[in-house]
Amino acid sequence: MTAVEIMVAVFAAVLLFWAVGAYNRLVRLRGTIVRQFAPVDEQFRTRHALLLQLTDLLAPVLANAGPRIETLRAACLQVEAACAQAKLRPGATGTITGLRLADEILAESRARLPVQSVPGSELAALNAKLQSSDASLAFARRQFDAAVIEYNQAVRQFPTLLLVGLFGFRAAATL
Repeated sequence: MTAVEIMVAVFAAVLLFWAVGAYNRLVRLRGTIVRQFAPVDEQFRTRHALLLQLTDLLAPVLANAGPRIETLRAACLQVEAACAQAKLRPGATGTITGLRLADEILAESRARLPVQSVPGSELAALNAKLQSSDASLAFARRQFDAAVIEYNQAVRQFPTLLLVGLFGFRAAATL
């Protein structure tokens, strides 16, 4: 073997090891996105259960707010369906965008509900649980978004960018 052949072989080996390392990093970061979505899914389910309790509690008390309560129930079901889709592919931009939009619709329908005007200790306790659930969901979303941002940065880096197209990695969406 000549010196040129040895240098070419060393360069090829270094390039191969870099490619394997970069690919493994992208796979690990994509797996982190999937793992970080699990707490988000759990918090969405917890909040969904609490919101259904709230609608059941308010339905007999607020007879005049029936359409608003039904809108809240429909928004809850929409978020649940979007969350189920996002759970299947948490790195897919379309599913995460759909979940984010469904959650915005739910927030609007929650804001239209006259919860503060109804007295009762059971309602106050439920509202406290909902606030706690909202805070936990916000924390889980921040953790998920941090994982997505780290993955997206890795996808956009120059040398790794060459592998992205070759192996079908795509940027992910934040919640």
